[in-house]
Amino acid sequence: MREPCVVIQEQLGTLFACTGHGDYTKIRTPYLYPDGDRVDLFLAANAQTPTLTDLGETLRWLRMQTTAQRRSPKQNQLLQDIALTHGVEIYQGMLNVRVRDETDLTSALTRLSQAVLRVSDLWFTFRTRTIETVTDEVGDYFVEKEVPFERGHRQPGRSGRIWSVDFHVRAPLQSSFVFVLSTGSKAAARGVAEHVVAACHDMSHLRVGPEAVNFVSLFDDTFDVWTPEDFRLVEGLSQVSHWSKPEELLEAIGMVA
Repeated sequence: MREPCVVIQEQLGTLFACTGHGDYTKIRTPYLYPDGDRVDLFLAANAQTPTLTDLGETLRWLRMQTTAQRRSPKQNQLLQDIALTHGVEIYQGMLNVRVRDETDLTSALTRLSQAVLRVSDLWFTFRTRTIETVTDEVGDYFVEKEVPFERGHRQPGRSGRIWSVDFHVRAPLQSSFVFVLSTGSKAAARGVAEHVVAACHDMSHLRVGPEAVNFVSLFDDTFDVWTPEDFRLVEGLSQVSHWSKPEELLEAIGMVA
């Protein structure tokens, strides 16, 4: 292969700028991450098969945009779909494309740039990950586990107020109301817990009788915002489960023997 910068200059013009960067050729692209940072790619040309890589910068950038400790299953699936669509390999946190010959360089550069932009756009799924998106994940999980449920069930309490229950689940031996507690803010966490306590208290008459309803509070603990007091606040009126341990949820609703 000829000097990579010469090939890029000939085929892509001045939009892409090349400089030496240790063992790599640094390629500054015209593309930007959502916060305005420039997307840089790197070519390791001294390997047996030259490899174009982002050196892990895209996933590192993505992690820095959220307080969540891990990506959701849906986000991981989107990441794999992006890699498959653009012909990119994810290895040790890096997005990589092998460059097999000179004619493949600009194509590989375009594919990797597109993949970086698509992956960085997953930031919007982190940024807007509110209770609604968590509820989507729980609904998908119930479908996967063949759990019968009604979403967004509306139930009057003793006060006459109509409460919105995230999931009304019907297991073989007992039905359950599942409340999803999710927020990215420590300041808002107590208010979320208190809302569930109020709902459970106002509907507590449903917990008795031959068709008694079980109340379950599902904490989205992928955000480190909850205190022990938040859990204790709701556990007197409902069973507590954690979204990081979905098997707890199945046991709480009576779908695990």
